[in-house]
Order: sequence, then structure tokens, then C-alpha cells
Amino acid sequence: MSYRAGKIRSLAGLNLDDKTPKGIHNLFKRVLKNGMHGLCFSPYEEGQEPGDQMTEKQIRRRMKIIKPYTKWIRSFSCTDGNEAIPRIAKEYGIKTLVGAWLGDDAEINKKEIAGLIELAKGGFVDIAAVGNEVMYRGDLTEDELLVFMHDVKNAIPDVPMGYVDAYYEFSHRPRITEACDVILANCYPYWEGCSQEYALVYMRDMYNQAKSAGNGKKVIITETGWPSFGEGLQGAIPSQENAVKYFINSQIWSNDDDIEMFYFSSFDESWKVGAEGDVGAYWGLWDKDEKLKF
Repeated sequence: MSYRAGKIRSLAGLNLDDKTPKGIHNLFKRVLKNGMHGLCFSPYEEGQEPGDQMTEKQIRRRMKIIKPYTKWIRSFSCTDGNEAIPRIAKEYGIKTLVGAWLGDDAEINKKEIAGLIELAKGGFVDIAAVGNEVMYRGDLTEDELLVFMHDVKNAIPDVPMGYVDAYYEFSHRPRITEACDVILANCYPYWEGCSQEYALVYMRDMYNQAKSAGNGKKVIITETGWPSFGEGLQGAIPSQENAVKYFINSQIWSNDDDIEMFYFSSFDESWKVGAEGDVGAYWGLWDKDEKLKF
């Protein structure tokens, strides 16, 4: 067996330890310019949070910033102004993975599902996501989620439909996996305490577990990322350096192995500290003031 640099890179990522900060910065710029498959869209400005009404003006401003760097965007809700995100994305020539946010409020759930169906019938949805981490949070039962999934599939049969959750949920919940046209898996080595040095290998395993559960169905990584600031989790340390290294290696792997991946996230959003602690505000490639961070 002989040494093959390309194979080593695809398994563990580039060795960035010998690069200067300037060298890493220049590589980040090149990778970003090369473009991403997908990017999770962060619409909330400073002082806003889910439930606040967003304006088309703020969505357009942020969409214009990310347009040169991504083929797809992922949105998370179809109410409170979020329904404008896929319409505006189409104006910019960006494909859309559109999510209906489901929780423990039955009336909101109905509005979200109706909004997703309406957007899809209007031609603004390339992939429909029915719920995000609902099983992880315990907001609905499997049966309740499956009713929503079947309702959406029956209403828009020509639009690929799936459910978003942590990669391991698709092994644990075969009925939900069976109902999906496409497996939409969130893969976060950070949240499982993996150090940045081994994060790409760890994420490959996460992806392969979802792929095995999907039994031949397409698997899309709907979220992955690394925070640039905050308190660490076991071996996972938030920092500017670790965040940019993770971005570089995950994007190179996505490109080399033709993995459809949505990076989390586009912009920092301060409201997320409530659910995630101080790291919640620092997942963006751009900061809360819409300046590129790296």
C-alpha cells in the first residue's frame, strides 16, 4: 500500500496545524469563494427572536450578502415573515429547503403546515422539511409527526419531503425514516464533545449512520458547524481558529465526496443563548452586524 494524500485528506481533513493564521485566513477565503452546497439562513437581527415579525427588507439585505457563496438556503419556519425567505431566494436564483417549524402549540403547527404547502404549490420549495428536531425535544409523538408528514406529502406529492433531526434518530425511529423521501440529518461533532482535530472523521461516521438507516435514500446534512466563542463542551472548544478549521475541512469534504450539506449558520443570532448557553450566539460565518468573521 502506498501513501495517497488525497485519501488522507478526505478521511481526516487537511493538516492545518503548520499553517500561519494568515495562511488559514487565505485558505478560508478560497474555500468560501469556491462556494457551498447550502447554508442555513439566519434572519433575526439583534434584539429579535422567533415569534417576532420580520421584514422583507432585512431578508433581502442578508440574502444579497450570502448569494455569491451558496447554491441552496435552508429556512426553518413558514410564519412571522419567514414565508418570504423562499420567495426572495428564488428571485436570487437560490434553491430552497423550506421547513415548517413544529412544536407543542397545535394552532401554530397548523399555520406552519399550511404555509409550507402554500409555498410549495407556488413553486418556491425544492425540498420540504416537516419539523426540526421535534423528536429530540419531545414536542410531539411519532404518530402526531407522521400525520403532518403524510398530510404534506399528499398535498404536494411532487416535492421531495423529509423530517430534520439528529442523525441517530433515523436509526431509532424507522417509521419516520420510512415516511421520508429524503433523510435530513443534523450532524454536530461539537455537541458530542469531539475535539476539532477529529471532528471530520466523527462527522463522516454520523453521516454514514444516517445513510445506513436510510437504506438507499438520499441523505442530506441539514446542519453542521462550530461556534467561534463560548464555553467548551468536553474536548470541543469554541474559538475563531477551531471554527474556521472546521469550516474549511467540512467544505472540502462536502465538495470532494459530493455530500449535500447545509452549513450552520449564516449570521450570528444572539437570541440562541437562551437554548444553548453563550455558544448559541456565535455559529455564524458573519457576525450579528453582518460582517464576515474570519
